[in-house]
Amino acid sequence: MMFRRVRGMGSQANAAAGGFASRVDGQSTEVAARAAQMISVAVRLMRIPTAVVGSLPVPFVLMTLVLGVLADGAVAFVILAFGIVMLAVSVAFWARRARVLAAVREPDQLATELAIMISLTDKVEETRGALSQIAGGEGWRLLTRLRGVWKGATMTGRWIEGVGDLPRAKYFGPPKIGTSVTLTVAALWLVPISIVVALFSLVGTIAGSI
Repeated sequence: MMFRRVRGMGSQANAAAGGFASRVDGQSTEVAARAAQMISVAVRLMRIPTAVVGSLPVPFVLMTLVLGVLADGAVAFVILAFGIVMLAVSVAFWARRARVLAAVREPDQLATELAIMISLTDKVEETRGALSQIAGGEGWRLLTRLRGVWKGATMTGRWIEGVGDLPRAKYFGPPKIGTSVTLTVAALWLVPISIVVALFSLVGTIAGSI
C-alpha cells in the first residue's frame, strides 16, 4: 500500500512537470542548462569536503550520548539534551547532503526542471536573471550565492507550491535553498561545538561519579 502511494505521488510530480514543460521558452532553457552544469560540477566537487565536515563531529556526538547515559541526575539530562540536539543537526545535514547530491546526478533532467522553475514565476525575466547570476560560485559557496540571488526575485505561494513538484530543482530554489545553507553552516559549527561539549561532558561525568 505504501509503495503504491509513493509511486502515485511520483507519477503526479512527473505529470505536473510534464505539463509545465510546455510553457518553457528557449531563453529560459538556455539559462537553465548553463546553471545546471555549474550547479552539478560545484556540488560534485564538494562531495568529499562535505563528507569530511559531516564525519568529524560524529565521534564526539556519540561520546556525548554515551556519557549522558553513564552520568547521573541533572548532569545526565543536560548531557543527553546536548547530545540529542547535535545528533539531530548531524542527521539533518547528512540527509540534505544526500538529496542535493542525488539532485545533480542527471544534469539534463535538472536543467529541464530549472527551466520549468523559471516559467512558474509571474516574472520570468526577473527569475531568469536571478538564475543567470550564479556563475563564479564554488562548491557550497554556490548554494549561498543562489540564496542571495533569489532574494531579489518575487516568489508567490503558487510558485513555491509548483516548485515542490520538481524533485531536483526544488533544492536550488526557495525555500529549500535557505535550509540547505543553514544546515551547512550548522554542520561547520558542529565540529568545534561537539568537541567542547564532549570534553565538558567527560569532566561532568567524572566529577559526578566522585
